[in-house]
Amino acid sequence: MTVGDLSTLLVWGSATALTIALLAYTFALARQAEVSSRAEAPEPAQVGAGAPSAAGGVSREAAVDDLPAGDGAKASGIARTTTLLGGVLLLAGIITRGVAAGRSPTANMYEFTLVGVLTAVAVLVFIERKRFIPFVGVVVLGISVLALAFALLVFFIQADAVQPALDSYWLVLHVGVAILATGVFTVAFAAAALQVLKDSRETGRSHLEQPWRRADGLRRALHRWRVTGPAWAWLRSVPSPRALEAQSFRLNAIGFVGWTFALVGGAIWAEHAWGRYWGWDPKEVGTFVAWVVYAAYLHARTTRGWSGRRASYFVFVGYAAVIANFTVVNLIPNGLHSYSGL
Repeated sequence: MTVGDLSTLLVWGSATALTIALLAYTFALARQAEVSSRAEAPEPAQVGAGAPSAAGGVSREAAVDDLPAGDGAKASGIARTTTLLGGVLLLAGIITRGVAAGRSPTANMYEFTLVGVLTAVAVLVFIERKRFIPFVGVVVLGISVLALAFALLVFFIQADAVQPALDSYWLVLHVGVAILATGVFTVAFAAAALQVLKDSRETGRSHLEQPWRRADGLRRALHRWRVTGPAWAWLRSVPSPRALEAQSFRLNAIGFVGWTFALVGGAIWAEHAWGRYWGWDPKEVGTFVAWVVYAAYLHARTTRGWSGRRASYFVFVGYAAVIANFTVVNLIPNGLHSYSGL
């Protein structure tokens, strides 16, 4: 077995571990929803003074605040452990990939994906040191597992030396920082998505609350599954929208600094390699578009007082721009940055 083969095997092991972690996060979220839904149910009639406020003598608030419990606690332990294991295996796979190629493992879409997923997993482990939030884990690991599947089945190429244009220390400084920023943006996106759901529940936002003249039957059928309904009662146990927004803002600010460095570093590298700082290459334009969206988000959030849901929409658009810049721009246009290896 070569070092390159060992690297691929380690990445497959990481994908397996992260898939198990995703299943554990999903089970913990389902368990959280089940217990919260029971706590949301109407309370039994009081028989006398001091009667319990909910079945089993547990109040609604306690039933929600104690999550996860029982099987949910076991699932959370499995999720944390296998996420950490998946991250370690992926780190080992990246290191052995670099050894096999004799360079920094950031030269093509396969390697971009591995490092980006590792960053997202590391940030997830870091922010969940004190509080386990299954929804964030489901979103981050769902994206990570899907990305690894594409890396192994679509983007994979054998470890080899890079093209002469990429044989530079800027391969680490420019490309590596951009990948790290993408991983940070992924977790920030998950936090922003949870923020919107939490805010929708607290403010009672639901189109299903309005009467539908021709679809009252459907409205009643969907009553349980609207964000303000009992199926989403688990949202009561997650941090407040303000706390989630602050978490997303901090992560996006860190990612933006890295993305800015990647943009400026790329211009410097382009001047060294091609004799110009900017050439309107599709990759350059895509990177700049994502930078503008996140710059607008940070500006609106810090100087214009934009907060809550409308600020989070910037996060969604920015993350979509980052993903499109990595996938669509790499695979479809034929530009100077067409280094996918496919």
